[in-house]
Amino acid sequence: MAAAAAPAKTAAKAAPPLDVATLKERLRDSTAIGLFTKLELQNQVNDLLARFRERYGKAQKADVADLRQPFEMLVLKVLALLQERDPALAQTISKSRDAIWNILADPEKFKSVS
Repeated sequence: MAAAAAPAKTAAKAAPPLDVATLKERLRDSTAIGLFTKLELQNQVNDLLARFRERYGKAQKADVADLRQPFEMLVLKVLALLQERDPALAQTISKSRDAIWNILADPEKFKSVS
């Protein structure tokens, strides 16, 4: 029985992290979050993205390290909302957290998603 569990773990680890477009789509399609909560989350995401755009729009070198905490708080909020009714998506987002941050924290990668 342990041998059967090992390939499943390997397959789960091999799954690529979510990209931003896929994350938006999966959250939009999830029934774990109500419509008004989705709208609230969308506004919060838009606000955070606007803060990144503002940083990257300045002439001097942009430092976005202080945006990590608001990003983490938003991710934690989403995970809490999904945890009970869509645990698979919550787990995928949790595993993709660093990959998503790396996209947001890199000005060139950020341009491709915003």
